[in-house]
Amino acid sequence: MRLILLGPPGAGKGTQAKRLMDAHGIQQLSTGDMLRAAVKAETPIGLKAKDIMVRGDLVPDAVVNQIVSERIADPDCSNGFILDGFPRTVAQAEALEGILQERGLDLDAVVELQVDEDALADRVEKRRAESGDAVRADDTVEALRHRLKVYREQTAPLIAHYRETGKLRSVDGMQDIDKVAGEIASILGGGDQKLRATG
Repeated sequence: MRLILLGPPGAGKGTQAKRLMDAHGIQQLSTGDMLRAAVKAETPIGLKAKDIMVRGDLVPDAVVNQIVSERIADPDCSNGFILDGFPRTVAQAEALEGILQERGLDLDAVVELQVDEDALADRVEKRRAESGDAVRADDTVEALRHRLKVYREQTAPLIAHYRETGKLRSVDGMQDIDKVAGEIASILGGGDQKLRATG
């Protein structure tokens, strides 16, 4: 089973990915983790990424694509994987399609968790109000708004891209965690008449 979970920061992708990993025995592949592992292993592409990262530059698509390509070929991905943080752009999505085609593979689904951005901001505000501890710099409404803006500009176009391919399925991510998990399970199990197949 090969999946992509789409949705803005705070949509609950990590929570649902963990459940899918446990249920299906598949790997969650984070771009950051893959980059760090390639650097640590000192693979040729990892060393190339390290030089770029040391300079403080963004790792270009060609390098990220190659790292993803090598990672999904690892034996622990033979049952499938959930991609986390990749693809971030339509160009990366097109590269991923080429990578999978070379291996005779395809995505089973792209699941979009639809959320209300204002409600996400309210959640952060509530956490801040209830917490007696110092709030992390990246756990503020301002930081969330910035991450949402970046998501809309860079990653949201993937929704239209995957809708055109017929892979996109949408779930109301504002529901209870168990309900969201149930809808995703229905999608992966062949679908439920109540689900919206956005394709």
